[in-house]
Amino acid sequence: MAAAVKKAGFEGGEAPVHRIRITLTSRNVKSLEKVCGDLIRGAKDKGLDVKGPVRMPTKTLRVTTRKSPCGNGTNTYDKFEMRIHKRLIDLYSPSDVVKQITTITIEQGVEVEVTISK
Repeated sequence: MAAAVKKAGFEGGEAPVHRIRITLTSRNVKSLEKVCGDLIRGAKDKGLDVKGPVRMPTKTLRVTTRKSPCGNGTNTYDKFEMRIHKRLIDLYSPSDVVKQITTITIEQGVEVEVTISK
């Protein structure tokens, strides 16, 4: 029981340890993987417990349109699709340390969402 309290960071006046979930979404896989690697490298340099990146299923948004503007002629179609890739990273640390980790440069087109829970 005492080991669990010590691990959680409530003993000795330390800041409480929170679970911080970082959700990254992008259309470009290379930039997404680069940002994930930078975040994980920064967290491990600080000595934090890191879980991830968890690769979520890719969402494929499809749009099918007729090529002919007037509707006459052969029925030919254009098919367009946009793929959205998503990664989850869980960090276990005090909330003030997260600001230091997330000061990395985030590539264009990568959206970052940070959720802090106890």
